[in-house]
Amino acid sequence: MSPASGSEVLWTAAEAVAATGGHCNADWSATGVSIDSRSCQPGDLFIALAGPAFDGHDYIKKALDAGAAAAMAHRRPDALGADAPLLMVGDTLEALTALGAAGRARSEARLVAVTGSVGKTGAKEALKACLGALGPTTASAASFNNHWGVPLSLARLPRSAIFGVFEIGMNHPGEIGPLSRLVRPDVAIITTVQPVHLAHFRNVLEIADAKAEIFEGMTAQGVAVLNRDHPLFANLTERARACGVTRFLTFGRHPEADVRLVDCSLHATCSAVEALVRGTPIEYCLSLPGEHLVINSLGVLTVVAALGEDVVKAAKALSGLAPLKGRGERHEIALPDGAFLLIDESYNANPTSVKAAVAVLGRATVGAGGRRIAVLGDMLELGPAARALHLGLAKPLVDSGSDLVFTCGSEMAALHEALPPKMRAQHAPDSQALAALVAAAVRPGDAVMVKGSLGSRMAVVVEALKSLGAAPLRVANGE
Repeated sequence: MSPASGSEVLWTAAEAVAATGGHCNADWSATGVSIDSRSCQPGDLFIALAGPAFDGHDYIKKALDAGAAAAMAHRRPDALGADAPLLMVGDTLEALTALGAAGRARSEARLVAVTGSVGKTGAKEALKACLGALGPTTASAASFNNHWGVPLSLARLPRSAIFGVFEIGMNHPGEIGPLSRLVRPDVAIITTVQPVHLAHFRNVLEIADAKAEIFEGMTAQGVAVLNRDHPLFANLTERARACGVTRFLTFGRHPEADVRLVDCSLHATCSAVEALVRGTPIEYCLSLPGEHLVINSLGVLTVVAALGEDVVKAAKALSGLAPLKGRGERHEIALPDGAFLLIDESYNANPTSVKAAVAVLGRATVGAGGRRIAVLGDMLELGPAARALHLGLAKPLVDSGSDLVFTCGSEMAALHEALPPKMRAQHAPDSQALAALVAAAVRPGDAVMVKGSLGSRMAVVVEALKSLGAAPLRVANGE
């Protein structure tokens, strides 16, 4: 999301100094903001963040050599020349946060904040597409949803934007509130609350309380968008009201939902949806498969309605969504005597998202003699409930019609033993060991879905399967 050289000016030296309280030795204008020297573009302001395993100050020279307009630093590297354009601040992370706050303060764009246990990145990308069909829109890059990602996204907020979409995440209590107060959203949506990060919470109600922190920074006339079907809907509404929110819009199947699902036809690579938007019928095609994404799309359109924009025009953009890397991206892998379908869900996993991915696998098209194969790695950060939640995947796998299930990791070992013998493929201690087993087992006509928490490193399995084909062909449609 870092603008290329020649884009509108994001920051002048004087504006950055005023925002951060720093001091600068040169006059410059930046068309982008970067924290990674590897992707730094000409005209960027490079911010040298320092963490426990890295220090951006070591890469200032590389960024300037790549054409950065200036670098923000809290210490001066010895290797730099005296004329290197530097914005010196007390602490670069604090200064980045201040820069983000200044970017928000000067913007006339209407901003949307997105959080949820599942689906927030997909909702953010769908909102970017839908609002982008209505006017200049910016959105957080990738999953930049934490204490540095949110201020970085705000610092990149173009002056010309009329809509901005910002993802906010957490895995501990108290993390969303400060970010919400930084974004000050006009609309905030919680996609859903599910048993995720239970290693840091006692129950789902505590997770809901943490997600509801997104309402703490809302503007005076802000609108909260909630799933009317969720068991904790009343709790979330109460938390929003406690934050001063008075305006609500809801989505789901519930008869009182403002944006209500009437019917949907679920297909292997897409869904046809009929809904009522405040009583007005609407039909649209969602170019991603899965009932969970249909519900997510209703939430997206509810946000559009909360902004008072054209929902029908926005819905048309849902037919052109592409799957995100590691979140349902599909590949056709050519073998000597045919091909198999690979569904890459390796980015992350929790009980809800695994069940959704398994349901999508159940509708995937297989070739002659093909099988539906699930390849699953451990779901992490589930605390004492981990074993039960892993065992709870057995029934969805059976119900989906999956033929074989490969597993890896200490937690998935329990699921492996609980599966019916005919579905039980092989179990391995880790993804590296499992990759070879799955690669040896696949055959033409198969549909293979790979999923696990990021720490389970299931991308190793994905890469092993992709390497079986000399020239894998990416399928255009997919989850």
